[in-house]
Amino acid sequence: MTDEPLYATFGFTDAEWGLLVGLPQSVLTAASVATHDSARRTRAETAAGLDRIADARASASPLVTAVARAVLDQTGDPDRGEELPAIEPADPVGYAHDVLGRAAEANALLAAKADAADAETYKHWLVEIAESVVGAASSGGVLGIGGDVVTDNERDFRDTLAKALSD
Repeated sequence: MTDEPLYATFGFTDAEWGLLVGLPQSVLTAASVATHDSARRTRAETAAGLDRIADARASASPLVTAVARAVLDQTGDPDRGEELPAIEPADPVGYAHDVLGRAAEANALLAAKADAADAETYKHWLVEIAESVVGAASSGGVLGIGGDVVTDNERDFRDTLAKALSD
């Protein structure tokens, strides 16, 4: 048994690991607040994103598996009935810009330090989280009828995230 922290086995510093572990929940939150929704829709979006994070514990990527486990250790495991605390940024647009900046930073970090397959799987996973959140509940409409499944703001966030992770 070694005293080396898990992140060090992947070649990351504590701060770098914090960036990688913090991004999945931040992506979930930014995707959810891209369009203001009812509390019910926000809960559905949060649940969808958290399920996507939890599912990653079975990823073929050791990096993604480790990050997913670390996220759930910090936020709560839906398999145990734990719920992610609701985060409602005061400035959703500013929050999204911050998340996109951190995603670009993570992209550069992964390119420099991670195995190529792990890096691609991690980046794809972040986009999958956003996709599951924005597709979880329609916005607009009346009594659940009509409305957009994915709004322009949600689509813009998801697409800009994908671009930030591919540059």
